[in-house]
Amino acid sequence: MLTVLSLGAGVQSSTLALMAAHGEVQPMPDVAIFGDTRAEPRAVYEWLDYLTPLLPFPVYRVQEGQGLLANVMRPLRQGSFAALPAWTESENGCGQLHRQCTSKFKVDPINRQVRHLLGIYGRPTPGGVLVSMWLGISLDEVYRMKLNKQPWIENRWPLVEARMTRADCLAWMERYGYPRPPRSACVCCPYHSDREWRHLRDTDPEGWRTALSVDALVRDGVRGTKERLYLHKSLRPLVEVDLRTSEERGQLGLWDDHNEVCDSGMCFV
Repeated sequence: MLTVLSLGAGVQSSTLALMAAHGEVQPMPDVAIFGDTRAEPRAVYEWLDYLTPLLPFPVYRVQEGQGLLANVMRPLRQGSFAALPAWTESENGCGQLHRQCTSKFKVDPINRQVRHLLGIYGRPTPGGVLVSMWLGISLDEVYRMKLNKQPWIENRWPLVEARMTRADCLAWMERYGYPRPPRSACVCCPYHSDREWRHLRDTDPEGWRTALSVDALVRDGVRGTKERLYLHKSLRPLVEVDLRTSEERGQLGLWDDHNEVCDSGMCFV
């Protein structure tokens, strides 16, 4: 049985990795694997560089091709496809495209690396469960727990077993003197809340410019759809969206930061 930690380099998976390093979760993972979409904020890559030497097990960084941004931003004649769950108008109001980004740019590269580590890449998979895959989902995210689609991989959620929420993870990091990890999410993710868009705009100018470029690129649709697409749920160009808080707009702040959450179990951890 190979024990693999799916490392998203966010709060929960980073806490889980360090808990394993402290011997608080058993067994010690054989490896951690970071599925690099090549579209994370700068802070995530800086954090990963900080975290990796603290861990007593190797960390592999894997990716699909040239990454998500290269795939989305290449000209249509080169075969770009609708990888992002971009927002679009529908008969029932606001709808989304089918999400392909997580499986193509996170799950598939991680599974491919696992097959390499097992020595079965390009070969039939032997019967039975070969891998225990740790996912950094916390108790407040139990709705994201899903069985692995590969019969030879069994998912495990050690933070849920420990009854730890995201707040508990942050408290654990503070107790051991570690910095607060950034939130792991692609700069162009349509699931961002307004607060996350503001944070990207105010702290990562390069990431913000990339998000604006992707938003403008998908406006007239991509291969497989003719709808006008948007990264923001308001169906407005991102550059025009009012990202002020409710308080700044003089309104009651009830729904300012409500957003949909990717339920793949691989993102935002």
